[in-house]
Amino acid sequence: MTDALNAALAPAAADTCAAFADWLRHLATERRLSPKTVEAYGRDVRTFLAFLQNHLGGPASLADIVALTPRDLRAFLSARRNEGLVSRSLMRALAANRSFARFLARTGRGEAAAFAAVRSPKVPRSLPKPVPPAAARALADADTRAGEEREAWVLARDAAVIALLYGCGLRISEALSLTRGEAPVDGVDRIEVTGKGGKTRQLPVIPAVQTAVRDYLAECPWRLAPEGPLFVGAKGGPLNPRIVQAAVARMRGALGLPDTATPHALRHSFATHLLARGGDLRTIQELLGHASLSTTQIYTEVDVARLMAAHAAFHPRARA
Repeated sequence: MTDALNAALAPAAADTCAAFADWLRHLATERRLSPKTVEAYGRDVRTFLAFLQNHLGGPASLADIVALTPRDLRAFLSARRNEGLVSRSLMRALAANRSFARFLARTGRGEAAAFAAVRSPKVPRSLPKPVPPAAARALADADTRAGEEREAWVLARDAAVIALLYGCGLRISEALSLTRGEAPVDGVDRIEVTGKGGKTRQLPVIPAVQTAVRDYLAECPWRLAPEGPLFVGAKGGPLNPRIVQAAVARMRGALGLPDTATPHALRHSFATHLLARGGDLRTIQELLGHASLSTTQIYTEVDVARLMAAHAAFHPRARA
């Protein structure tokens, strides 16, 4: 969706629509957010502007937005909650509108102080659910699916992708963005990936992962150009992430794993298992590409929760 179309769809006065379009360009080009994130933020602000149109009795100008009070914002959040939005969605909607308000202030369009005065809805913090080490290794083993009626190269391909997710802590989009020329084979023991916000990081690749990628390349029937995708689909085009998700879902059933055992859970497993083996939190932060250490620290809670569960289950006096 283009900036012009987004602006045209914004139910607001002309000056607000112009600022809205500039903000979307800022998110996409300067902050380099993903297209899906830009679209979601734009949708949240358009919803707010539509609310203001009814709330104020007409299209909201920049002066109207600057003059908003905390009471106006709480009325918006209340209306959205009555429509069925949960706290996490409300928090995202408020974050999007705060971003728009900050942009207005930075570009000299006015200070909408009400946005800083309203508290975000409280969201229960859910801990990541890692896959046990043995199960993670089984997911990355092509032999786990040996009974399936699928070509050997497809099984090897899926195993190589999953090995990268667990062995390097990659997001699935990062693994599928690798080119053939970047494959960690033939003495190459590290990869470079670009994560959220365009942040680039280098990652070591352990021998087991190198072997999985090499086995896939040996089986792959397609001639892969150095600048083309490393992982391809049945017709030789870029591999769709849903294929990998479906493969994990099939193995999840065979291995008796819960629905939380997804490709992204393997990234959680990478971090949790490194921490459990004495990994340094700062190093794990760099490997995951987290901008803030506080994001990585959630894995310390996962590890403590695991230890407490083990204590409760196995200590002789735990149930006394």
